[in-house]
Amino acid sequence: MIHKHEIPILEFDDNPRAVIMPTHEDLDLNLPARCVYAFLEEEIERYANAVGSEKVGEFVSATKTYPVYVMTYNGEEICLAQAPVGSAAAAQFLDWLIGYGVKQIISTGTCGVLVDMPENIFLIPTRALRDEGASYHYVAPSRYIDMNTQALGAIERTLKQKKIPYEEVMTWSTDGFYRETPDKVAYRIEEGCSVVEMESAALAAVAKLRGAIWGLLLFTADSLVDIDNYDQRNWGAEAFDKALELCLDIAVQM
Repeated sequence: MIHKHEIPILEFDDNPRAVIMPTHEDLDLNLPARCVYAFLEEEIERYANAVGSEKVGEFVSATKTYPVYVMTYNGEEICLAQAPVGSAAAAQFLDWLIGYGVKQIISTGTCGVLVDMPENIFLIPTRALRDEGASYHYVAPSRYIDMNTQALGAIERTLKQKKIPYEEVMTWSTDGFYRETPDKVAYRIEEGCSVVEMESAALAAVAKLRGAIWGLLLFTADSLVDIDNYDQRNWGAEAFDKALELCLDIAVQM
């Protein structure tokens, strides 16, 4: 049933069925339940090829084709896929993956820091502020969305077992990379956001509607701490390999 509103983005239809469903192509594809869905540039494809993963399918978008791999890690079958940047694209691909069988998903990727933090440290977002668009098509409007507790538990256990320090944070999910204005940055910090990225609210919402478990491991990249001197640093490049390794271990625990 649609809940109408003067502002279209605040209208929500709680019917999980849509005219175009993620499985409308009816592909002969049965993905394993566990999935690493990561924002790691070419790292997913490089790793998949290095360990002899099987390419089992492709997600074809209007501008790019994303390979989907399956591998065995510590005795468990795991799906590997590179996530596209941005809430709408990332939500669409995740919805497709869930449609074809994945149920427990761990993502990882970079975030910008709003408060002083070194680069390449690991963070666990427990809540996201919904300043993007895609999440509003999957769950009813709200200011925040909380992360899945089962996923949080698996992430925390893995980091503790590996003796890797981490912080729990609230993240600001936004579609407007070039619209993180000084006043907005100050406002987000004031309400408790420590970092900013583009997808977590949307992916949490997709998983919630579809009954899947999704969690996110972030690592720090660029800095917005000095609003007069933006520092892109090295985009968290030193953490890519470790982030993927941790996600594989987390996926086994989910």
